Amino acid sequence: MAVKLSVHHVTEYTYDDSVEWAHHAACLAPQDTPWQDASGWQLNIDPLPDGWGVEGLELDASELVRHLRRDPWGNRHLSFGHARVHEKLVVDSRFVVELQDRPPPNALRGPDWESAARGLRYRAGRALQEADEFALASTYAAPDATLATYARRAFTPGRTVAAGGLTLMHQIHTDLRYLPQSTTVATRAADALAQRSGVCQDFAHVFIAACRSLGLAARYVSGYLLTRPPPGAPKLVGADASHAWAELWCPEQGWLALDPTNAVPAGLDHVTLAWGRDYADVAPLRGVLRGGGVATLRVSVTVEPA
Repeated sequence: MAVKLSVHHVTEYTYDDSVEWAHHAACLAPQDTPWQDASGWQLNIDPLPDGWGVEGLELDASELVRHLRRDPWGNRHLSFGHARVHEKLVVDSRFVVELQDRPPPNALRGPDWESAARGLRYRAGRALQEADEFALASTYAAPDATLATYARRAFTPGRTVAAGGLTLMHQIHTDLRYLPQSTTVATRAADALAQRSGVCQDFAHVFIAACRSLGLAARYVSGYLLTRPPPGAPKLVGADASHAWAELWCPEQGWLALDPTNAVPAGLDHVTLAWGRDYADVAPLRGVLRGGGVATLRVSVTVEPA
């Protein structure tokens, strides 16, 4: 089965004082994957960044590509700046994706999690694996003893990686309350687990850090959810903003995409934007500026059938 979705993501900052200088980094270019084919990406920034062609003219696609750089995981990042005074910034991203069904995680297939963890340990002379660095600590998803204890409730002795991952996904969904504004973009996994609440970013970080605490590899995925589901289907939590979920490395099945916010494997309503060790690697938009005072942020996301 295949579906085609249109994605429209607008980020708007309104400042209560003039911004004299600013530099921003964006991670808004969609990934192509075995299950996702992205096309027609357009990005409009107002005011037009310094050195980006002529004000008032639509940016040519080739000009946009010239400003992109790839990180070690294949994500495309964009850097832009303003050396002129402005009171507002609008970043408008649009693209279309065609999604194919992903193979569902098979809880019976693959090694036990203890074997998988041993396979990720450093040994002199062993060739580097794609998953290795995702088993290491990162800023927002660092392993610790409390997270390891929490993970062992799902990863019981001898259980497969996939079975443990599916159980952990449901466990986090049950134990943590989805509560907007209960955390910030700087909240770490251990803190979100301790307070038992957060948003999709926190659910993903808890999942990732819990897996890493057992020596397993997991990565953070940023993306979007279908805004308006088909008639009769429930609307997923987090569908009106950027979304996040996790991918767990299973040697026999590859990366298993699991969404603990909604307790479902990622499917035809999950659009992948980028992946990294945690949110810090793939934040949709961040910046450093001089002036501006207090900023008011408005984010609008619409994902619908194309």
